[in-house]
Amino acid sequence: MTEKKADVVSKKDRHARLLKIISVFRKYDVLFNLVRQRNPYMVRIAFEELGVTFIKIGQMLSTRADLVSPEFVEEFKQLQDNVTVDDFSVVEKTIKEQTGHTVDELFRTFAEKPFASASIGQTHLAKLQDGTQVAVKVQHENVKEIVETDLALLEQALTVLKFAPESNVIDVRKTLFEIKKALLAEIDTKSEAENGNKFYRLNNDQGIIRSPRFYSELSVQGVLTSEYMPGESIKRILDEPLVQDGEQVDQKQKKERHFLAETLVRNFIKQVFTDHFFHADPHPGNILFTRIKEKSVQADEVEHHFSKQFARTDFTVSQIKKLPPYRLTYLDFGMMGHLPPNLADGIANVIIALNTKDIRDIGQSLLAICDRTGKIDEEKFYSELAFFLAPYFKTELGGIDFPELLFQIMQLCHDNNLRIKSEVTLLVKAFGLIEGLVVQLDPEISMLDVARPFAREYMLKKFNLQNEVEDSMFNFWRAFVATPQIPVKVNKFLDILMQGQAQIRFNYKDQETMLKKIEGMLNKVVTAIILAATIVGSSLLVQASSAHPIVYNLGVWGYAATLFVVAIMIINNLKKRFKEWRKKRKEKK
Repeated sequence: MTEKKADVVSKKDRHARLLKIISVFRKYDVLFNLVRQRNPYMVRIAFEELGVTFIKIGQMLSTRADLVSPEFVEEFKQLQDNVTVDDFSVVEKTIKEQTGHTVDELFRTFAEKPFASASIGQTHLAKLQDGTQVAVKVQHENVKEIVETDLALLEQALTVLKFAPESNVIDVRKTLFEIKKALLAEIDTKSEAENGNKFYRLNNDQGIIRSPRFYSELSVQGVLTSEYMPGESIKRILDEPLVQDGEQVDQKQKKERHFLAETLVRNFIKQVFTDHFFHADPHPGNILFTRIKEKSVQADEVEHHFSKQFARTDFTVSQIKKLPPYRLTYLDFGMMGHLPPNLADGIANVIIALNTKDIRDIGQSLLAICDRTGKIDEEKFYSELAFFLAPYFKTELGGIDFPELLFQIMQLCHDNNLRIKSEVTLLVKAFGLIEGLVVQLDPEISMLDVARPFAREYMLKKFNLQNEVEDSMFNFWRAFVATPQIPVKVNKFLDILMQGQAQIRFNYKDQETMLKKIEGMLNKVVTAIILAATIVGSSLLVQASSAHPIVYNLGVWGYAATLFVVAIMIINNLKKRFKEWRKKRKEKK
């Protein structure tokens, strides 16, 4: 059935849609504004005019401070879904087509009206045949085909519009690739169900963290069935003003917000360093807060502090910690991040290096998690990194503009021929969203302070005492063997100096650039000498050979060739200056 829907958009409709995309892009100068990161309002209006796919693109970009500037992030946050609600007959038809069963065959009850609706789909409350309450998300009719068509047409539009300008601010093609990957993942409901169940196994019942379980047999393309999780967006907690008890803030409320903030950070760090599988879109709409009655609290958190096996007996020292009467529930698993273990090691090294505030350690750790796109001047990179980080070492977390910080980090890497790996880019984006929640809950908490112990613990797990001891013993033995040879080597070095056979080689910053400039200058000097010699020689030939036409003409031709070469040199110099002038003028605009 899915294959029949592939041609739901006819060739005529595709052509008309392509013309509309091109027309709107030209009307609002979308490409130029995106490349130069200017006029975000015009880009937002264009996206709203083009509908569902472009609204989702804008919404995704509003959470990608690594791809667009903070001004665009704020503007795209204003994009709202075109909330459409399908008739129940359309929902029944979709479920029947995708599962092969009717609604009545699958569910005991099914609410005809959705309790939530967005541009991609709508969610209904239902009960399974055994009475379990579930949430059923059903995509709008043909939404998958429409999104895929729009994305394909957008790529065609870039070609038709002959998009080619370079920019050190944003790479539109790279941005389109990231968006396409994320948007296709969001509409792939089967993949979301698999991600959700994996997240459930790793995080459900971890302290106050909860996650819905997905029903694989009832989750197919276009239909997603999961446990119904009560609660409301954590945004309600964020929007609650702090209650003043006289001159002091209500300590109970403050303690609760601090606990929520710390829980979010600790669980996120666990996802990254322990699970290597993290929620990449933890915005407030995807995290529910549920307050429960203290009498109905069923589970306490068990912390294992010590575990050891002696013979056949296991000894475990644990502490039971009473959980507070509220829970945090993660939703929406369409966008998830996966980290290879070696990359997780690299990120742990960055966090540990930040703790030392040693710029060279931080720089080396960053280089390890980046791909090199060209030649890198590491000393220049360290210098720029030190200048960039200096203010942040003295700033409290609450005073840092995190979207601006991320965007500047990306630019710093780009300017030094470095491209942060895509997995890290997704992690940075998720980290930014979590940081935004944490700062609103408790501006005094430092995410890095909470993260450092986890990073250290992670590195200690990788630490092998036996290997370290063996390596140290081997290095000690090599040093012990080499020590008696030092006087001999010093004596040989002095002999070489006395005989005048020593050579010293050195490099300096921008050596190749300087050598190329010197080479260019020498070429110009040599050319000028040759031209001068040609002019002098031609003059002698013309003056001394008036009675010999062939020799006379040879001198004249020498003059002509010299003038021709000089003219070409002047024209090339003017062209070069004109190009430099145009480039500076564009940068000013």
